[in-house]
Amino acid sequence: MKIKVEDLLSSKLTGSTPKRETSEWLSELGDDMYDKFAAVGLVEGRCRTSLANYIDAYIEERTDVKGSTRLVYVRARQHLVQFFGSDKRLRDITPGDADLWRLALLERGLAENTVRKSCGIAKQFFNAAIRKRLITENPFSNLVSVATANTSRMYFITEKESQRVLEACPDAEWRLLFALARYGGLRVPSEVLALKWSDIDWANERFTVSSSKTEHHEGGHCRVVPMFPELKQLFMDAFVQAGEGQIHCIARYRDKTCNLRTRLTKIIKQAGLSPWPKLWQNLRSTRETELANEFPIQVVTAWIGNSMAVAHKHYLQVTD
Repeated sequence: MKIKVEDLLSSKLTGSTPKRETSEWLSELGDDMYDKFAAVGLVEGRCRTSLANYIDAYIEERTDVKGSTRLVYVRARQHLVQFFGSDKRLRDITPGDADLWRLALLERGLAENTVRKSCGIAKQFFNAAIRKRLITENPFSNLVSVATANTSRMYFITEKESQRVLEACPDAEWRLLFALARYGGLRVPSEVLALKWSDIDWANERFTVSSSKTEHHEGGHCRVVPMFPELKQLFMDAFVQAGEGQIHCIARYRDKTCNLRTRLTKIIKQAGLSPWPKLWQNLRSTRETELANEFPIQVVTAWIGNSMAVAHKHYLQVTD
């Protein structure tokens, strides 16, 4: 104990990290003895923060994230608290516990990439706890959290299928909405609903897309996309039918109660087709695959708004 105390005192005076064996010895000490060291300032007070309270405070502090990111945090919190219990102390969660948690998510039927996303958020929660000096190690650090390509859910929407869906759309705005995903490669709903008539450059046949998903990357807040031939007439039709003073290209379907995924599913069925696995993402993937056959990939990714690595891993398909 004398040697360990001297190491702790030396670390405190020099601002360095204690030796590994000292840190391991500290982690195994009972609360009573540990509190004695904390009382004289040799160590930080031991974390007795519960899992639920800590995560709730973390989410509350993250005023820099968007609502959609906050929802992802809340979902990961639910997964963690459901397994560990709300009163579980942060420091009592071990790497072995983290492994069991991941297996439990898979056993519940969650998709592999969904589980990997939750693992990544858990890592984020506990890395922040380390920076706050609440814990000394991240029990989730070794869990795989990088999304993998799921080719089984890829689907190429042919031109014939696309035209049948367009014919089944109820009005000009829905036709434009669908076409912006299928022929413009825009994200739905974020990029499509953000598109304004002031973003349309009719003279040069191009339009500017604002992207909340990529705005944190340098130059990623917006991109310029050609008004492809498949889009030109649909833009004109929607513009002619737009109400006076209408700001957004898509105005009727902006209400939060309007579920675009559910509506598209109904339209596809009305067209006599079966809904494909990932309704909106498959449309972007289809368009990027088509464009990659005609233009250099660096140009295509600039139009679509993703990186070449992401395009190759998650978007580009091998067609019949």
